[in-house]
Amino acid sequence: MATDTQAGEDPLSEYKIMLRDLIERRPSGTRQRIAEAFGTHKSFISQIINPNYRVPLPAQHIPALFDVCHFSAEEQDAFLKVYARAHPNQAAAIEELAGIERDVVHIKLPEFADPMIRREVETAIRASAEQIIKMAEKLLKKN
Repeated sequence: MATDTQAGEDPLSEYKIMLRDLIERRPSGTRQRIAEAFGTHKSFISQIINPNYRVPLPAQHIPALFDVCHFSAEEQDAFLKVYARAHPNQAAAIEELAGIERDVVHIKLPEFADPMIRREVETAIRASAEQIIKMAEKLLKKN
């Protein structure tokens, strides 16, 4: 079994320890929010952050992890470097996922009783975002 002292020798244990430490500095309930974002149980989250378990973090969950935990750019880069050492065959996919996530903003909506209202709110948010992006692009072209 891997221990904290073996972290430098084992990249899988190293990123699990790093992930555990980052999550422990987040507010209470973070593990549950991660589990919900992954569509899994909290016990799975415990396994992917425990170096004593060989259960890896699936690469497709990395963007959701970064979003839920609000990792800084430095934290994301440090984590991705260790993760890539643990899973060298997935390096290209990891970089692609990280790049995609940096260009996406997620907005949590409340539960709407009426699906029509939800669609209207989503449409309004998208329209506002598109206008803001166009305005920013025009400003960039002027400079």
